[in-house]
Amino acid sequence: MFQRILTPVMFLLALLVAPASLWAAGDSQYRLGSGDMISISVFGEEDLSFDKVRLNDAGTFSYPFLGEVRAKGRSAADIEQTLIQGLKGDYLIDPKISVSIIEYRDFFVNGEVKSPGGYPFKPGLSLRTAVALAGGLTERASESKISVIREENGNKRTFKATMETPIFPGDIITIEQSFF
Repeated sequence: MFQRILTPVMFLLALLVAPASLWAAGDSQYRLGSGDMISISVFGEEDLSFDKVRLNDAGTFSYPFLGEVRAKGRSAADIEQTLIQGLKGDYLIDPKISVSIIEYRDFFVNGEVKSPGGYPFKPGLSLRTAVALAGGLTERASESKISVIREENGNKRTFKATMETPIFPGDIITIEQSFF
């Protein structure tokens, strides 16, 4: 009897955990942008470790001994390698560095929602959830006239979206009016 209960429970738990683990795997491919917040840990070097570093409008941050580091369009692993190469030799013999994304940049919802504006991104976000965060649709909103502007590889792309479209950091969602 215990086995008959345990198997469905384990299956349900796997379904709940799967989206988060899929996002975490994709996190290594995530490209940083203005407004993202990262943490930098340098093993054994508290003066070179930072709990919170927010990328500025240009997608850069200032780092001791290295100056401005360009992060926009690069992954956390790329930044780790840049810091390792920059500190190796002149400053540290064999630096051990970890860079983590601790807060993603906001996404934006405008048009026919009750509270348009910017909202903090959370992994696994769909357009339906984004609209709910923005207070829901107004009476004049069109569910068929929704567009998303997304930056990919330095280029902005606009596409038509549905309520099930995944939303990413920095996306700009526009919900048009419905004309009767």
